[in-house]
Amino acid sequence: MPTILFVLFAISFLPIFLAWAGVYFRIRQFGTFDNYHPRQQQAALVGAGARVQGAQANAWESLTVFTMVCFIAYASGLDLNQLDGVALLYLAARVLHPILYITNLAWFRSAIYAVGMGCCLYIVYLAASQ
Repeated sequence: MPTILFVLFAISFLPIFLAWAGVYFRIRQFGTFDNYHPRQQQAALVGAGARVQGAQANAWESLTVFTMVCFIAYASGLDLNQLDGVALLYLAARVLHPILYITNLAWFRSAIYAVGMGCCLYIVYLAASQ
C-alpha cells in the first residue's frame, strides 16, 4: 500500500488523540470532566487547554483537506508511490503542529501549517499535471 495512504490513516487519529488531551486539561482546570455539557466546558478552557481545543479543530480541518488531496491524487491516476517524501513531510508537519500550538509558539505553528498546506498544494499540482 502506498505511504500516502498510511499517512492518511495515521493523521485520522490525530484529532482523537487531541480530544483525549483536551479531557486531561478539562479535568486539570475544572476538577472534573463534564460529559453532559462537553462543548460548554471546552469553550471555558483557558491557556494550554484552549490551545489543545484549537489544535484539535485544526486537525479535523486539515484531515478533510488531506483526504480530498489523496482522492484527487488517486482519481487523477497519479502514481501514489511517488508521493512518499511529500506524504511523510506532511505527516511530520501535522504531528509538529499541535505541539507548537499547545506550547504557544504561534509563528512556528503558522510556518509548519504552511508547510503542510504546501504539501497538499504540491500533490494537487502533480495530479493536475498528469
